[in-house]
Amino acid sequence: MARPDRLFRLLQAMRVLPAPITAARLAEETEVSLRSLYRDIDSLRAAGARIEGERGYGYRLIEDYALPPQTFDRDEIEALALGLAEVKRMGDPALAKAATSVLAKVAATLPDDREQHLFHAVSQVYRPDARFAIGLDMDLVRQACWREEALAIRYTDKAGAVSERTILPLAIVYTEGTLTVLAWCCLREAFRMFRSDGISELRLAGTSFRPRRVVLLREYLAELREREASGLQVRAK
Repeated sequence: MARPDRLFRLLQAMRVLPAPITAARLAEETEVSLRSLYRDIDSLRAAGARIEGERGYGYRLIEDYALPPQTFDRDEIEALALGLAEVKRMGDPALAKAATSVLAKVAATLPDDREQHLFHAVSQVYRPDARFAIGLDMDLVRQACWREEALAIRYTDKAGAVSERTILPLAIVYTEGTLTVLAWCCLREAFRMFRSDGISELRLAGTSFRPRRVVLLREYLAELREREASGLQVRAK
């Protein structure tokens, strides 16, 4: 691993892991020897990171030179804490991990009093169970959206009919009760909504539709708005 990448990984570990963090734990997280870890900590300190602690006692990141200071008022911090907590309980492991990382990065840029406000926010989320029981690889769907790659799916609609389809994924919509993929359906040659719990098989189709995603999504959202304005229900089939 290149040294800059290793230092970035060490910083990220110190942002996310509960402090104080032992050298052994950091070495394990960054996959280096203890000797290399101590050198890397010295390098981060020389670059401007404020890291408290020493060998045998553990370490704590106080100020992160890699992130600019942020100024948020109390309501903005409440919104951040609430939104990230909700994402962590969606049921998507990749997004939950990302939300934890974002929280740590934001906290590292805040003054001490605002940092405490973030970690002990008034607004809390209580969900004993994840909001969605996601059996689908949503990370693959997101990657396909970003890269504008078609997906081949096996889909069961509400009537129980099973079909093999190629879709152009445009967006993922989180509603109160369902997780839905907005897409262009190549079988129907029209925009369609696909409930995640109806997709039993999913793979990349090996076809790019770049650079059409933004245009297609704009057209689909305009179509949905027109249907809503005319009083028609918008539901996944």
